[in-house]
Amino acid sequence: MTGAPVLRTDRLLLRDWTDADMVPFAAMNADPRVMEFLGPVMGRTASDELAARIRKHVHAHGYGLWAAEIPGAVRFIGFIGLNVIEWSPLAPSVEIGWRLAPDYWKQGYASEGAREVMRFAFEELALDEVIAFTSVANRRSRGVMERIGMRHDPDRDFDHPKLTADDPLRPHVVYSRTKRDWLETIR
Repeated sequence: MTGAPVLRTDRLLLRDWTDADMVPFAAMNADPRVMEFLGPVMGRTASDELAARIRKHVHAHGYGLWAAEIPGAVRFIGFIGLNVIEWSPLAPSVEIGWRLAPDYWKQGYASEGAREVMRFAFEELALDEVIAFTSVANRRSRGVMERIGMRHDPDRDFDHPKLTADDPLRPHVVYSRTKRDWLETIR
């Protein structure tokens, strides 16, 4: 499978990545505010490697972490989308996620894009469940999860297996939403 469909909201275009996205993506990943709950800031090489993995996932699955843009205004503000999880205690599962540059925080872009991605997951991919997880302390992402109708699922909370036992980011919370819940709320 190649590429992913383009998703649109009132203010966003969620699309395949382009080479032009690499510079703003690297700048975003080098920003300590963006990386506060994600781990150390990334240099250009690590950022490009992450983008390559994201693009590979999109082409393998036909969906993924779409590049997000504000049409006619800003070509790249970050990503919003879905990711197949195979490495965590939650595997196998499909995660919804987002990462935006700070200039686009607190404007509803993450929630708006994530709602459309959730619609795509349930109505077009026919997934039964979508999960999200983050560090316990990441109130901003947890707020987005709650705004898009996800519920904290404390029985599935876990310590991130890629982080050391003394890392304060290790404890993670899990949120989930089922297709059944989604369909009941749109009726």
